[in-house]
Amino acid sequence: MEAIEIFAHNPGPMTGAGNHTYLIPGRRTVLIDAGTGDPRHLDAVDRELSARGRRLDAVLVTHAHGDHASGAGALAARWPEAAFFKYPSPARDGKYPAPWQPLADGDRVRAGDGLLTVVHTPGHAPDHVAFWDEAAATLFCGDLAVLGSTVVILWSHGGSVTQYLASLERVLALAPQRMLPAHGPVIEDPRALLLAYRAHRQAREDQVLDALARGCGTIPEMVAVIYPDLQEALRPMAGESVHAHLVKLLDEGRVAQDGERFAPVRDPLPRSLSGEAR
Repeated sequence: MEAIEIFAHNPGPMTGAGNHTYLIPGRRTVLIDAGTGDPRHLDAVDRELSARGRRLDAVLVTHAHGDHASGAGALAARWPEAAFFKYPSPARDGKYPAPWQPLADGDRVRAGDGLLTVVHTPGHAPDHVAFWDEAAATLFCGDLAVLGSTVVILWSHGGSVTQYLASLERVLALAPQRMLPAHGPVIEDPRALLLAYRAHRQAREDQVLDALARGCGTIPEMVAVIYPDLQEALRPMAGESVHAHLVKLLDEGRVAQDGERFAPVRDPLPRSLSGEAR
């Protein structure tokens, strides 16, 4: 199916150059992700619709982070007949007023002249989904992957390393030939990137365990060792990532917690990121 990339005009420290949204024209014209409501984004959507003699029928949102969902209200005001869909996030959906309808894993959604399958891919966010165009072997992957960078796992916003790794495995099993992300360029070799992500998470886990073994008991101490040259403004985000890895290790019984301090559990059952002995 045809996918027209429309820039959301929201550059920033966390969004890089800004978000990509994707317009899929056809019998049911769909926009993937809502942007932030910037008038330039709305006007660009309008131009693409007008050029094709189409109306906006539906908006599919990958997850409830502001750069993906906060433009829903502006889109609903401009196209009041459009339907709005996302995987439910009760704690966040109310922040972005729109007539949300729920998506579930495995749902088949009409888009353009074809179908997209909803693939629940939590980890970056609990409600994160990707949209799978099986006919074209293309995945609209939201924030699951970004070429040239890694994906932030925000522990305080429900991020989970365990779930993220499971999502990577699920997408690897789909074997997409191409992924269209919300940030950065098109991913033409998804398998290589997803395998690199898996290796990166294993390396980060090893760094956390090494820092613990060296006596670093608090998250700031670990961040200082793991990210020695990181700018001060980015240290809280690094702390989120370290905390997310610690939660995984706690769940596996490999780390113990006492207040704000963490310590390795001596002689735990050896496990890899996939849960297998190594």
